Amino acid sequence: MSEFHLPPYARTMGMEIDHVDEGGVPVIAMDFAQRVEGRPGFLHGGAIGGLLEMAAHAALRAELDRQGSEFRIKPVNISIEYLRGGVQVRTFARGEVIRAGRRVANVRVEAWQGDRSKLVASSWMNFLLAPPKG
Repeated sequence: MSEFHLPPYARTMGMEIDHVDEGGVPVIAMDFAQRVEGRPGFLHGGAIGGLLEMAAHAALRAELDRQGSEFRIKPVNISIEYLRGGVQVRTFARGEVIRAGRRVANVRVEAWQGDRSKLVASSWMNFLLAPPKG
């Protein structure tokens, strides 16, 4: 897998690649800080959504690299389910590519804190796969 770099937005929000799991998929992490706080003591929904989106991109890029595909990925839509309030601890997110065809990819993402079985949020994200420029 080529090295995945987080975009400036992710770095500004305090996101980083925590580790690459046994399946070769990056797990993205975000520490709690004032910049990601919504109501006092809880993560802002937009920060959670951004974390989910970065994890989806990372999972899809890892899958395309494994396949040897050189597609550009363009987000089409995202659907987020907020399941519980994110509190003042490190939050993790990992995507799973459900399908990566010739034109469209579908990615499922989960975010958790501490106990992976107790999700903070989950999402579906769909991407258009476009040929490389040039």
